[in-house]
Amino acid sequence: MTSPIDLSGKTILLTGASKGIGAATAAILGASGAYLVAHYGSDRAGAEAATAAIPEERKLLLGADLADLDAVEAMWAAALAWRGRIDVLVNNAAIMPFDGGFDAPLADFDRAWADALAINVMAPARMMRAAVNHFLESGGGSIVTISSWAAQRGVTNPATIAYGASKAAVKSATQSIARAYAKDNIQAYVVAPGVVRTRLSEQFAATQGGEEKISATLATGEWVTPDELGRLVAFLASGATPQLSGSTLDVNGASYVR
Repeated sequence: MTSPIDLSGKTILLTGASKGIGAATAAILGASGAYLVAHYGSDRAGAEAATAAIPEERKLLLGADLADLDAVEAMWAAALAWRGRIDVLVNNAAIMPFDGGFDAPLADFDRAWADALAINVMAPARMMRAAVNHFLESGGGSIVTISSWAAQRGVTNPATIAYGASKAAVKSATQSIARAYAKDNIQAYVVAPGVVRTRLSEQFAATQGGEEKISATLATGEWVTPDELGRLVAFLASGATPQLSGSTLDVNGASYVR
């Protein structure tokens, strides 16, 4: 894999690098010359596969349970210690509970919300806190948050309402960082994909009558590829357009236009 974007010398911390968007992004960031800290939850083999083409000296694989905030802090510390600096944080890891609808038992409803908020909001919030404080000391840096079009338009399946709400929360937090720290050379971007060819989206499609039904609602009739999102993340990580900071970049093939 080759990339037209040059990230040589940049150290990038990417969460959720073992599957889907994260795996594609890991490969593209590596092909762009970045030093990559690739986080994974339990799937180390997935992270190893995603980063297989990256030279050993340019990658560090770190496992951490994002539901454990102590583990989140330890991961940041280990990532920072590797090269003494982090230039870009990519908040990608997320879960989508499918059992948190209003008609679900209360225990399931509460658990879906607790899990989504823990992994999709609190873990990224801790990472962003650490990143902002580091960037203030080091002269700047960038944050890229993978949100979702669900943050703007809500979810189709109310059983995933906690997921949509969590993506709205992390979107708002990222935008607040962009506004508050623009003068400190800290950029923050939100990427809001539509239907992406990932395991989570395939599971979601199954709850809505299948892939053909979902594809029929899309303007292009096609799902977003993880590679396209990876290329966008690499572009944002390059720092080529700092005045884009604070923006939400919709990637849905014109299916949801604001």
